[in-house]
Parts: sequence; C-alpha cells; structure tokens
Amino acid sequence: AAILPSARIFSKRQKEIESRFPEFVRNLSGAIKSGMPAAQAVIHVTEGDYGALTPYLRKLANQIEWSVPFHRAFTAFANETDNPVIKRAIATVIQAEQAGGNIEDVLTSVTESLLQIKRIREERKSSIHAQIMQSYIIFFVFLGVMIVIQNLLIPYMVKFRATETETGTTPSQIGGGIKLEAQLDFSSPVNFFLSLGGWLMSLSGIFLLMTLIQGFFAGVVLGKLAEGDLTSGLKHSLIMMTAAFMIITLAQSMLQNVGVPGLATG
Repeated sequence: AAILPSARIFSKRQKEIESRFPEFVRNLSGAIKSGMPAAQAVIHVTEGDYGALTPYLRKLANQIEWSVPFHRAFTAFANETDNPVIKRAIATVIQAEQAGGNIEDVLTSVTESLLQIKRIREERKSSIHAQIMQSYIIFFVFLGVMIVIQNLLIPYMVKFRATETETGTTPSQIGGGIKLEAQLDFSSPVNFFLSLGGWLMSLSGIFLLMTLIQGFFAGVVLGKLAEGDLTSGLKHSLIMMTAAFMIITLAQSMLQNVGVPGLATG
C-alpha cells in the first residue's frame, strides 16, 4: 500500500520537473543571447523559481560557481533529475558545446524540441480521454455480463438439468467439482481461512476472482496507453478492482434477497 503512493509522488514530481525544464532552457538561451557568458547565464537564470526543478538547478549553479567544467556539471544535473527527456536534451547541448557549435542555436533548438514533445503529449492525453471512458464502460458492461451469467444463467441451467433428469433435487456442483454454494466461516480466523479455500472454488469465488483479475490487467493496460507508464495504471487497476468487488458482492446480496432461486451464497 505504501509503494503505490510513493510511485505516484515520484511520477508527479518527474512530470513537474519535465514541464519546468523547457522554461529553464528558454531563459538560459535568452540570457546567452543577451551577451552573458554561458557560466554566468546559468548562475543568473537558476535564481528563479522552477518548482520541483529548483533544487537541482541550485546545485548546478553551485557547481558552476566552484569552477566545475560545464559538461560535468550539466551531466551530473541530468543524472540527478533521473528524467530521460532532460538527459537527452543535456547530452545534445554537451555534444554541441564540445564540438564548438553555437550554443545559442543549440539551446533554441532544444527548447523548440521540448515544447513540441510537451504539446504532443498533451494532445495524446486529450485524445486518449475518450478511450479511457470507453474502457471503463466496457469494463462495467463486462461486470454486468458476469452478474447475469453467475446469478441467473448458470443457476437456471442447473435447475433445468435437474428437472430434465427428473432427480427432483438441484445438484450442489457443476462441472469440474465447482460448488454452487459455499459459506465463509467467520467464527474464528482459523475457520475463516479454512473455509476461504472452499469459497474460492465455488461459483461466487471464481466469478469474483475473474472480475478482479480483469480489473487489474485492464487498469494496467489503460495506464500504459493513457500515460505511457505501467505504474500509473495501478491507479486505474485499484479503481476497477474496488468497483468489481463492490458491484459483484452487492449484486449477489440483492438478488438473493429478492429470492432468485439457485444462487450461490458467499
């Protein structure tokens, strides 16, 4: 439970760092164009507020003041941010600086490239919004189908088979030894865990596990498509799994209370 909030905080900080970096590069490019030496421009520009990026920039400025070579200071800065976009941009600037290229033009190109990447990601995020809604709708339709199959179709088929064979009793199991009914024993922790195995092999347990598994993987895939990160998908997985558990158990309880015959009890 502690891993998920930590991952979300890290992802949020990385997004803020990445979003503020183009502003720093743009300001640095403007300072160099105004006639400042590159080292002095870095020290001057890093005095501003860049949110989560500020501590890294202050350390970069201190290294420049301590006469650390330009490429070493920026390489350390990129490694400390641990952001792939910043690492690629810094590598480009360092290569241009070592090759004797025009640092102003390089910074301008890097700024334009970063802003274009940011714009593409925002467009992707807005376009994927409809797909996110569609994925949630499909998942809830899936839950509805599972409820109908578990609580209406299978009990009806079992009852129909019993009537057809004229046994006069409804079978307690279906194919593969799966029980129609299983009770959880809450009298003690030991009895609960002993009865849990039987419940998981019953109709109620199997269908609930199916919906939880579907919710987990659907959320992970959705996070990967929407934000390009599997960790972000855990948020969607948690939402879908919670919804699946509540809806499935609530549907079982409600349908049993209205007297639908043959339902498996949990």
